[in-house]
Amino acid sequence: MADVDPLSERWAPAQIEVMQRLRDWAIGFGELHRHLAGWMRLPVSDAHALGQITWAAEAGTPLSPAELSRRIGMTTGATAILLNRLEDAGHVRRSRESSDRRRVTLRPTPAAREQARRFLAFAGTEIAATLRAAEPEELRVVTAFLTKIAEATGDANRRLGQGPASGEGP
Repeated sequence: MADVDPLSERWAPAQIEVMQRLRDWAIGFGELHRHLAGWMRLPVSDAHALGQITWAAEAGTPLSPAELSRRIGMTTGATAILLNRLEDAGHVRRSRESSDRRRVTLRPTPAAREQARRFLAFAGTEIAATLRAAEPEELRVVTAFLTKIAEATGDANRRLGQGPASGEGP
């Protein structure tokens, strides 16, 4: 962990600007999730979970219920209830694809995948156009930077998950 106090450190204007743009992206991404929820007539938490399940399956790395719990910040019990709702609504299917038959894999149904595809076709045009217009070097630099930010965020979350050290925190 770096020896930097984020509250007393002097930040360059460019560093502040980056943090503000990251905040803007996070807020906008959350709003897109709320729109997806409305589009699919789901509670926001269910739409968020379905988005995670769909993106992971599209990337060829389908999620387990435990990994989904971690990604959406819910307990495994609450995630099981959420998955029951999504499965009953015909959005998700659970399967046992591994040689370890205890491991459950989550996949969106074809109908849910098609609804999400229609949403992205309608809502994602500006984002897709921006990505396609970016130069390969610009994408490489942004990807490298965001990877470092994601790693730093992961490190902070792991440390916070272990609880505060003696004399720190509430």
